[in-house]
Amino acid sequence: MKNFAIETDADGIATITWDMPGKSMNVIDITVMDEFEKLVAEIEADEEIKGVVLTSGKSTFGAGADLTMLQDMLAKFEAEKARDADAAMQMLFDNAYRLNLLLRRVEAGDKPWVAAINGTALGGCFEMALACHGRVMSEDEKATVGLPEVKVGLLPGGGGTQRVARLVNPQDAVTMLLQGKAHRAAKAKQLGLVHEVVPAGDVIAKAKEMLKGGLKPKAPWDERGFRAPLNIWSPDGMQMLAAGNAIMRKETYANYPNATNIMKCVYEGMQVPFDTALKIESRYFANTIQSPEAAAMIRSLFINMQELNKGARRPDVPKRELNKIGVIGAGFMGAGIAYVTAKAGMEVVLIDRDQDAADKGKDWSRETLDKAIKRKHSTEEKRDALLAKIEATTDYGKLSDCDLVIEAVFEDKGVKADVTKQVDAASSGTMIFASNTSTIPIGELAEASKNADNFIGIHFFSPVDKMMLVEIIMAEKTGDDALALAIDYVTKIKKTPIVVNDTRGFYVNRAVIRYMQEAWSMLIEGVPVPMIDNLARAAGMPVGPLTLNDAVALDLSQKVMKQTLADLGEEEALKVLDKRHIDLIDTMVEHGRVGKKAGKGWYDYNPKPVGAKLWPDLKTIHTQQDADAIDHQEIEDRFLYTIALEAVRCFEEGVVTDIREADVGAILGFGFAPFTGGPLSFIDGIGVEAFTARANDLASRHGEHFSPPALLVEMAKNGETFYGRFSHEEQKQAA
Repeated sequence: MKNFAIETDADGIATITWDMPGKSMNVIDITVMDEFEKLVAEIEADEEIKGVVLTSGKSTFGAGADLTMLQDMLAKFEAEKARDADAAMQMLFDNAYRLNLLLRRVEAGDKPWVAAINGTALGGCFEMALACHGRVMSEDEKATVGLPEVKVGLLPGGGGTQRVARLVNPQDAVTMLLQGKAHRAAKAKQLGLVHEVVPAGDVIAKAKEMLKGGLKPKAPWDERGFRAPLNIWSPDGMQMLAAGNAIMRKETYANYPNATNIMKCVYEGMQVPFDTALKIESRYFANTIQSPEAAAMIRSLFINMQELNKGARRPDVPKRELNKIGVIGAGFMGAGIAYVTAKAGMEVVLIDRDQDAADKGKDWSRETLDKAIKRKHSTEEKRDALLAKIEATTDYGKLSDCDLVIEAVFEDKGVKADVTKQVDAASSGTMIFASNTSTIPIGELAEASKNADNFIGIHFFSPVDKMMLVEIIMAEKTGDDALALAIDYVTKIKKTPIVVNDTRGFYVNRAVIRYMQEAWSMLIEGVPVPMIDNLARAAGMPVGPLTLNDAVALDLSQKVMKQTLADLGEEEALKVLDKRHIDLIDTMVEHGRVGKKAGKGWYDYNPKPVGAKLWPDLKTIHTQQDADAIDHQEIEDRFLYTIALEAVRCFEEGVVTDIREADVGAILGFGFAPFTGGPLSFIDGIGVEAFTARANDLASRHGEHFSPPALLVEMAKNGETFYGRFSHEEQKQAA
């Protein structure tokens, strides 16, 4: 066997070590299932073996199923369906049911198994552990267990919905399944997901101790008289499921069939014997994996994102070590950049105009870590070690040996130019300089540099420590060395890089601005204010455009528009801006309503428990239409179509050159309806011809920005799709 090794000790305890060659983490693929099936048969037949410890030879237990295997399974299903639909469905169910049968064979056998979870165990790998009779988990703070399948359009398919619902109290079980949240060791034990928590090096010894202590080879639900925490026929059970369905509908707006199917698995599975419940789960898994939502989410949020995280866009130049990073500007963004950089193990020089400002930026890291310590997610020693990596100073001379310097100062070309010149004066010549500007073209900023070849954009999103996307912007003169180092840096801080070419607003902000502009147009048209954010969320956006605008700040929107007017001149600027929008935002700012930071924007931000409430006087700015006369689908389409059309324009203009980055960037950058797989996947899912026709329809009523670009018209005429026409090889050549 290439994936597993087995060793039996004098006590008859067999230790199975799972260690897939050539992979950083274990995953379940066909070879794993084939070998594990043989192992189970051998153990059943070997009378010398009295019990089994299942562990990993890697630093983590396992990351779940190999989703490329599921893509292959679905491709075979589609091919078979064209020949015989019934046979195809049976084949899909059999493939889905195979893991359930295999794990049930472990669970219902006559020998006890203990999972020694020496690190993170997610998805199908955690389901393997759940099928064992005992579970020991490392108390390492990085170790977590969970079932995150819901995040990629799927549901747990190895008994997860049934075992969790029988182990954990009902509310926690449903929350865990629907949110896909992973739990650390202490919480996992509290919930009943694991039995013991021990230091990392003791998991195997503790597992053996459990076996020697007489652990019975029987799951709780196989014991006579077992009563599940969730009795769906009890008043509490019926109330919980009704509330759970209501919350699920509120959170998903029925956009995610997998979430609905998870609730069905729990509801139906808890009414029948366990083996029947596993069949129910497998049927719903087979149903879910066929959905367009699952296909789109697997492709964008697993396959594409994994490729980008591995440096798919990195040029072929030698790697340089990243040891020391400079950060100019210790405000909210700069402080966040310093924190994630130090957390990744690099030294940081954090510079601001005076020592107090620099110290305040460093203190942000201290406060963040103190909160983590209170939640028992970190320790004082780790906090102190991270803070020791950040040097707060005003001295630009300390940048001389930095590999990379990131500028995160005020969004003003003059201020940024001054910073660039001061960094150049301290530079060794090989230093890469990056601007964190959110809208100003990198080529314009590079004019202040004496080495434009080493000048690049690294655009973080706020809050830096939580947002997983970083937009890397290439100016016309930016060289491959700068791009390679920027990608290496972003992957080192464990974020996903997308590479875009220079333009005003780059890619993500161009799309976000379209989203907010559509909301401004609706306000001006008189669409009732509550409908705007509510219908945006119903369309699949995690945050309504007005809420997002408040978070970004209305005065920032005003500054961006004024900067555009100043840079392009009024005539050219008004080709990309709407005078009505400028007037609307000016009016809001004049009222002092600049956003959440001031406690008032489109919403009034009150202390809890009241929270955010729409500004009551907002309706006086523009006449409101009759809410009953408004087509809800029209509003939802306007939000998704305006973003998708801007993504096409960016692709057509060469701002984005890789369709993977267009989709992943929109989802990670501002949460574009994840169930669609991203804006270009959204178009493919509707069909380019149908999308183009609907865009023309919207343009006839709501403006030229809905008119489909020439590329889209051409593709509609030829019956093409983005993922059909633009292969990765073509994308690489274009890049």
